[in-house]
Formats: sequence, C-alpha cells, structure tokens
Amino acid sequence: MKLFPLYIFFFCINFSGYSQDQPVESETMIKAFFKEDFNDYFQVQHYFNKTQFGKGEIDFLLEKSKGSKNILGKIYSYTLLGRYYRNKTTYEKAIENYLNALNLSREFKKVNAEIVVLNQIGVVYRRQDKIRSALNYHQFALELVNKIPNPTKDIKISKSVCENSIGNIYLKLKQYKLALEKFEKAIVTQQELQDKRGLAINHQNIGFAYQNLEKLDSALVNYNKSLQYNLENKSRIGKVICHNSISNVLILKGEYKKALKYIEEVKVLSEQIGNKFYISRIYNTLGYCQIKLGKLDEGKKNVNKSLSISLKHGIPTNTNKSYEYLSEIYRLKRDFEKAYVFYKKSIVGTHKTFNDRNILYVNNLINKYDNEVKNNKIKSLAKENEITKLKLTRNRNILIIALVSIALFGVLLYAIYGQRLLSNDKKILVLEQEALQNQMNPHFVFNALNSIKLYIINNEQKNAVYYLNKFSKLIRSILESSKTKEVPLSDELKTMNLYMSIENIRFSNEIVYHENIDEGINLDKVKVPPLILQPFLENAIWHGLSSKKGIKKVSLSVLKVSNDFIQIDISDNGIGREEALRIKKNKSLKRKSIGIELTKQRLQNFTDEFKNCYSLVYTDLTDKNNSPAGTKVSLKIPLS
Repeated sequence: MKLFPLYIFFFCINFSGYSQDQPVESETMIKAFFKEDFNDYFQVQHYFNKTQFGKGEIDFLLEKSKGSKNILGKIYSYTLLGRYYRNKTTYEKAIENYLNALNLSREFKKVNAEIVVLNQIGVVYRRQDKIRSALNYHQFALELVNKIPNPTKDIKISKSVCENSIGNIYLKLKQYKLALEKFEKAIVTQQELQDKRGLAINHQNIGFAYQNLEKLDSALVNYNKSLQYNLENKSRIGKVICHNSISNVLILKGEYKKALKYIEEVKVLSEQIGNKFYISRIYNTLGYCQIKLGKLDEGKKNVNKSLSISLKHGIPTNTNKSYEYLSEIYRLKRDFEKAYVFYKKSIVGTHKTFNDRNILYVNNLINKYDNEVKNNKIKSLAKENEITKLKLTRNRNILIIALVSIALFGVLLYAIYGQRLLSNDKKILVLEQEALQNQMNPHFVFNALNSIKLYIINNEQKNAVYYLNKFSKLIRSILESSKTKEVPLSDELKTMNLYMSIENIRFSNEIVYHENIDEGINLDKVKVPPLILQPFLENAIWHGLSSKKGIKKVSLSVLKVSNDFIQIDISDNGIGREEALRIKKNKSLKRKSIGIELTKQRLQNFTDEFKNCYSLVYTDLTDKNNSPAGTKVSLKIPLS
C-alpha cells in the first residue's frame, strides 16, 4: 500500500489555533506593534512569532493597520487570514487573502514578503492537487530568492522551502530517488541554520520517500525524527501528521494494534485543530486500521466520514483513498459488486491525477526550454550588436590611422593598425560562431523534446520514463558541449546516438541505426565542432526516410583516409534527393531550412586555423536497376 503524501501541506505552519486564555497578551502585542518602526517583513514575523492569533485578533490587527496605513501590518494580516482559511479548508477565501497580501507586496516592493506569500499560495494549490499553479508560484518565489545577493538566514530558509517544494513535485510524480536528492541537499542548510521547523518538514518528506521505496525502517526513523522536532516546537498539527505517517508504516509492517494506538492518540487533537484535510486523513487511516483488525463496521463508518469530508472540501487524494478502503471492506464482506464499483472509482481517480502530473512534468520541461530559446535569442542579439560595434570601431580606426599615418607616422602607424585589425577580425569570428551555436542548440533540443510527448499522452509510463532518462542525458550533453568551441569526436558520436534513439520514437523504432568506426582512429583526439553531424542525420531521417516504405536504415562511418584527414559518411536507404525535392515542392507550406548553411559556416570558421580545409560531398545511391536507393553525405575534416 502506497499512501499519498501528508508532507506537502506542512509548509509555513508555525502557529497553533487561537487560545482563549491569552487574549490580553495578543491585544497588547498588537497595540505595541504600531509603536515600532519595522521596514522588513521578516522583522514583523519575528515580532509576532510567539503571539497566538484567533480570527478576532487578526481582524483587529488588519483594522488597526488600515487605519494607520501600516503596509507591513496589512500584508501580515492578510497572510494570517489566508492561513486561517487554509486551515479551515476554505481554499477560495485563503487564496483571496493571500492575493491581497501579494498585490500589496508587489505594489510597495516588499520583496521578502512577496517571497513568503508566493510560497504560501503554492501550499494552498498543492493541497487541492492543482500542481501546475502550485509549481508556478514556488518557481516565482525561487527566482526572487536567487536574485538576492548576500542572503540572510530568513532568505535561506525561504529558499529551502522552494527547493523542498520541487522535491514534493517529484514525490507527486513518484520520482522518489530524485526527491530524496533534493531533500538531502535542503536538510544541510536547515541543520546549519538550526531550523527545527524545516527539519521537521524535511524528515517527514524523506520518510515518505523511503516508505514508497519500501524501506520501512528508514521511513520510521525519519518520521520519528520529524515527530521529535514537532514536539520541541509544540506544533500540534505536526504531531497529527507524524502520528498518521507512523501509523501508515506500522500498517505496512503488519503491526495493526500498534498502528491503531498511534492514530487514536491524535483523533481528538485533529478535531480540535479543525483542519478538514487532516481530519479526513486521520479518519481514513483509523478506518483502515480497523479493517485490518477485522472491525469492518467501525472501519466503514470512519472511512465514510473521511469520504464525506474530502468530497465536500474537494480533496481528491483523500477521496481516492477512501474509495480504495471501501472496496476492501466490501471485498471482505464478499459483496463483490460493490467492491468492484468502489475499486473502479479509486483507480479512475488515481489514474487521472497521475496522468495529469506526467503531462505537467513534460510541459514544464518545454516551458523551461521555451525560456532558454528566448534567452539565447537575447544573447544572439547582444553578440550581433557587439559585432556591429567592433566593425564600426574598425572602420573608424581605419580612417583615423590613415589620416595620422599620412601626416605623421606613415608605415609605423599602418603596421600597428594592421595588428589591431587582425585582433578585431578574430573577435568577430569568435562572436559569430557563438551566435550560431546559440541558435543551433534550442533548435536541436526541440527536435528531440517534442518526440517524447506521445508516450506521455498515451500514458505509456515505462517508455516515457525510459526516454525521459535518455532525454536528460541528451540535454546534459548539449548544455556541456555548447560551452566549448570543439569536442572530441567520441562525445559527438555519443550525442548523435542519443539523438537517433529519441528521433526514432516518431518512427515506432523502425529505423536501424548503425555506426562503423575505423579501429585505427583515436576518437578522443579528433576534434569537431559540437552538434556538427546532427543536421545531416536529421536530413537523412526527415527527407530520406520519412516517406519511404519498408525497412529504413541509417549508417554512420568514420574512416581515416590519410594522415591529414578523416572522413565521416552518413548514408540512408531513403527515397533519394530528387524525389525528396519533388515532395518538398508539392507541399503547400514552404519553409526555408537554414541548418545545413549554418553548419557549413561553422565548419568554415572551425577549419580557418587549419592548413587544410573541410570538404562536403553528396552522392546519390542507386541499386542494380539504376533506381534511387538513398543518399550518402561525405564530410572530410582536417586533422591539422
């Protein structure tokens, strides 16, 4: 049994409910607040850190803040209201108040407040399983945090919250090992800052990851550490979460009586807190313990109570779990018709949630690389601007030096000018090459990325994970190679192998790709421009093989033709260049391809410093009947 996470909704909870025995202290603290001169949101947080707020106290603070035009007081009041309604499971009102706080933070440029509020809005959306919105708000917060130089302790804590949220997204996607990597990095910062609340949250998250990896003893160790931190912090809601998690692990270990004892200890406490999300979780776990102990009627009563709460307040993960437990009850009662009905409801709900998250995961990657494309375009424009400035500077220097040389220094100044001219020309060549690479990399990435989406849409999860892993290796290779002017041929061939395996998805893996490397060549010593072979492989696939029927083959050969050259041949058994050109002319949508032209320019720049030049030859292949049988591209690259 794998349970849905409780950890996700544990962020930003640092106070318990309003206590009726301390209203004077709260009112006194609020009145004293307006005599202070705070200019930072974190100062306000620390000031009210141990103050207990009920709805009346929050309204009083908001009213006083509005009257005195205290911006930080208003922002803090709205965040308290947002948290109050969030804990009451009134999510629309929670979002409304958080947005009021967010708008004030942005209007008056209170960046620290904005970071905190963005994270809290993300918590509300995650509680409703609206992962896309939650992810956006946590990413906005992380972007703001990363822009702050010399971060304070509070900013470091906020960054830890953001990073934990990314780990939680991995948990939602069932990527438990990736999530553990995030949490173990975040916990270092929390230990350094002695952030007990953050440590409680992180150990809860780590425990959940181990639980789903079926490492139950490790899960219990981390859940108990989280419980200890929550007891030290006197966090009642933290205690509820930890008891529920520990009880779930004990159920998995078959220790049902012990699990029942743990969950019964916090049933009343969860009711006192009044948070419908956790009340629903507690009654689900309580009912499941009773089911395992054979108390089916009691278990059914508690599971139905949980189901009623989760349906009323829109908590899909709890609803799906309740359906699963009701199916188990009716199965044990041998009422298989009802058992099937509830089992089907559970499966349909869980499948929809998980499938939506997988689509989100890929869409998030696409959004990320959309931003990369935009950034690369900006870099290209900046470099082109710099090239223009260099050319203008060069032309200006020509005129100045010519005039001065005629009047004063003649040949001497002309020689100096010549040196400067060569230096400027070299800079121009380097900048032009970088501009070309910035345009090539996003183009290459998207040709690969868009091929993966079909598996996700069709919910072929194993294939999706397999090709996502290949895709991550491909992206890492592209990003590493884009920083250099040249790469070893061995690295280029590995990248092309990844590219071909991903492009082959769209052909249902019908393309047979083969490499033939001359044993006398040391691939690590041969240097080539990064991604230089990709356009030729792309042409072979999309112009040569896409319209071909039957067996599709692409081969890549590397031969040492002399001491000065190696030759790379890329052959396909496609329809041939003539037929491909005819198909292209008949298409209604005309699109000019610039990939090969850019590749030629890059090869020219690359070989300018060599004593030999590159050569590129196309050969039309034919069969014994002299019919088109494919195309071969031969690229000779100088070694010196």
